[in-house]
Amino acid sequence: MLHRKVADLMTTAVVRVRPDTGFKDIAVRLAEHGITAVPVVDDRDHPVGVVSEADLLRAARSRPGPGGQPADEHPPAADSAAAPASTAKGLMTAPVVTARPQWSVVEAARAMARHKVKRLPVVDDADRLVGIISRADLVKVFLRRDVAIYEEITTDVLTRTLGLDPASVTVRVADGRVTLTGVVPHQSLIPIAVRLCESVDGVVDVTNRLGPGAGDTGGAPRA
Repeated sequence: MLHRKVADLMTTAVVRVRPDTGFKDIAVRLAEHGITAVPVVDDRDHPVGVVSEADLLRAARSRPGPGGQPADEHPPAADSAAAPASTAKGLMTAPVVTARPQWSVVEAARAMARHKVKRLPVVDDADRLVGIISRADLVKVFLRRDVAIYEEITTDVLTRTLGLDPASVTVRVADGRVTLTGVVPHQSLIPIAVRLCESVDGVVDVTNRLGPGAGDTGGAPRA
């Protein structure tokens, strides 16, 4: 089975800033490119942090308002360090969490969830920035056409990987939802078939209506 990697989904034309890039320049770049965050890189193009719209707004709350109105008198504790910042170095969230081009979609999604971030700069073996992947990029996997999902399950999963007779299992795919109906030689193959189908790119869920063949004694298939 061929699964799309981070390299297949990431944006390679990455807008980036340096640690000394100013507040206003960062805001301009976000607006011009229609993005919500930019990685901050050092002189070797190694990501050292990320500046997001949220970071800019946190800093903005500490500045006087129109007509000299005082700044927020009770900023959240996390804002105290960012309040006086006027460059990317002081505004950015660090250390940065990165991904590798060879990561699977699942690995990238888990990293985002674990670190509670919406995007990951992607680095090569030398830790140089080569792309960026966002949650929206990961969602693109689920735009895969049903016919492509059907072909992968019937050809790769059931026939090549599990060695099943294509006539013994009926596969239906509708909006990424897969239904498996039919019989397999051994009961032990059923959870394996379901798990492999769930791992196919674009599958939303799998309904299992498989049963063991009449000759199954309940043991594991022989090698």
